[in-house]
Amino acid sequence: MLPELLQGTDTGGFLLIQDSVSYSGRHLLRSFISAALNREDAVHVLGFEVSEEELKDGLKGSSIQRLHFHNAYTDPLGWTDHPAFTVHQFCLEQLTHLIKQTSQHKPATLVIDSLSWILRHRSSPDVCKTLQQLKKGGAVRAIIGLLHTDMHQQGTVGSVCHLATSVITVTPGMKGDEAVAKTTKRSKSGKVTQDEVIFCIKEDLGVIVQSKPSHLGHKQTDPEEQEVQHNPFIYASSRNKERAQVWQD
Repeated sequence: MLPELLQGTDTGGFLLIQDSVSYSGRHLLRSFISAALNREDAVHVLGFEVSEEELKDGLKGSSIQRLHFHNAYTDPLGWTDHPAFTVHQFCLEQLTHLIKQTSQHKPATLVIDSLSWILRHRSSPDVCKTLQQLKKGGAVRAIIGLLHTDMHQQGTVGSVCHLATSVITVTPGMKGDEAVAKTTKRSKSGKVTQDEVIFCIKEDLGVIVQSKPSHLGHKQTDPEEQEVQHNPFIYASSRNKERAQVWQD
């Protein structure tokens, strides 16, 4: 499933890469940027956590001209007189204006590095509302976001996952250059499919899928509990039901 997602996100799709302190998802995020550029997509990156130079490291060729980096790294909160991009500009109107200035011919792929930075300075409902509006199309063809799950409460993570059409959770593998990707994809019909693979990323940011991990020796859990743990869409839905029950009581 991971190679298929790299080939192209459907229009209106929102792909979420979840990571933690044990393994950074930015490596895979940059692979998705490279794949989008190779498809001749215009790519707009909201860069809060790394500089433009670091993000572009490994990206080569003429396709890099279609990569537009909006610098929220140097002054994300707008403390100077002329900030390039700030967290306060994360709204539909300003993002649409920003993208159409440089991508006038066709909708672009929007990359958010990272949603965690935005969620630390904006409310979860505001961020989710903007994501939902962007998903409807217009200036943005698809969204790819990075989320550091260990920085947020589970309810916040669940709310963002509920909006995503695909969620990739990355964890470290057994070897130094390997990682594990657990992918959950929801189709337009509502069908949910899951996959788990071991992968590594080459110097040119290409992704090599090596094998499927063995789960021998893993702790057994109740089937319903296990499904909620491994399926972020089900988890988000269960959280919404819990909130509704509390409100009724």
